[in-house]
Amino acid sequence: MKKPRKTKTQTPTIKLHQGRIDFSILLAVTLLCAFGLVMVFSASYYYAQRTRTTNYDPYFFLSKQVVFLIIGYFVMLVLSRMDYKIIQRVHWPIYLVSVLLLILVLFIGVELNGGRRWILIAGVQIQPSEIAKFGMMIFMCAFMSKNRGKMHEFRGGMLPMLFVIGAVAGLVILQPNMSMAVIIAMIGVILLFLGGADFKQLVILGIVGLGLVLILAFSEGYRAERMGNFMDPFEDPQGSGYQLIQSFYALGSGGWFGKGLNNSFQKLLYMTYGESDFIFPILVEEFGLMGGLTVIFGYTWIFARGMRAALRVRDRFGSLLAAGISIVLGVQVFINIAVITGLMPTTGQALPFISAGGTSMLVFMASMGVLLNITRDAEAYG
Repeated sequence: MKKPRKTKTQTPTIKLHQGRIDFSILLAVTLLCAFGLVMVFSASYYYAQRTRTTNYDPYFFLSKQVVFLIIGYFVMLVLSRMDYKIIQRVHWPIYLVSVLLLILVLFIGVELNGGRRWILIAGVQIQPSEIAKFGMMIFMCAFMSKNRGKMHEFRGGMLPMLFVIGAVAGLVILQPNMSMAVIIAMIGVILLFLGGADFKQLVILGIVGLGLVLILAFSEGYRAERMGNFMDPFEDPQGSGYQLIQSFYALGSGGWFGKGLNNSFQKLLYMTYGESDFIFPILVEEFGLMGGLTVIFGYTWIFARGMRAALRVRDRFGSLLAAGISIVLGVQVFINIAVITGLMPTTGQALPFISAGGTSMLVFMASMGVLLNITRDAEAYG
């Protein structure tokens, strides 16, 4: 009698997908990044060559952005070839590392403007909250794809997800970074809706969440000041309303087609954070309303193609992940533009692919790599 042949235990391997990616997403990301380099230099060189913190180097912000863009672009291309399903297997470590980084920043973070939001590693500042919002999103997608039948329940579906969202948002509030916490909460609620959570429970959650946001918004003096600035920035034009007023000047003076590259007036030390959080007003001042709308169209295209992939891919995790990546991008762009146009209280959030900022560039480029990988499957099933 023959002995049964032993079979080797197969270990998970990294698959390289051979299908076609959605090249329109790749093109849109590439164009936004290239335009971002132009705008970072245009918006920052005057300030950079006049401040000690940049060693009076006009290329300070541009050179850093180029380095992070090159690394990010390479990461995007690599991830576009790897099987996105590997992420589902390691969603726990990704989430735990995200939470650990948020805890570490409270103790060893770099203190700036009254907050601890960055960790200095090998001379490079990393913003853990930028990583954590994607870590939370990945964990939620993995959980909801595995527990599809329980998502309409409160105890088995929504409650575990509320703990996941609450842990990340709570740690971010402690930095303090109220705006990022709101973004994380918004992303979490939208994902819960897409994941099949009960609509009535989501409505109740939204009402409770709005109440908490209002309480937190007026619990600190600087937050209450921002709310007042949001309601009437011209009440304190040289104080709390200054930044938003300068944004209005930049947006209004751009006209239809702008003053031309390098001709912004507000970037001449009038607009603070013009190379990062408030780069869009400088962009509109130099390229006009049409330039601003073109950039918004680029983001809208990536969002739409990402949601298209979410609808076409047959794997539930891939579908939720494509939607999650698109939602994170869409929410961040919406918040940034809403702030600089006075539709929301002033806060600091980068404009993906365009604003100066290493962590934001790396995580968004990595997410685009994953999205491109999902589009391979989406096209295969299309």
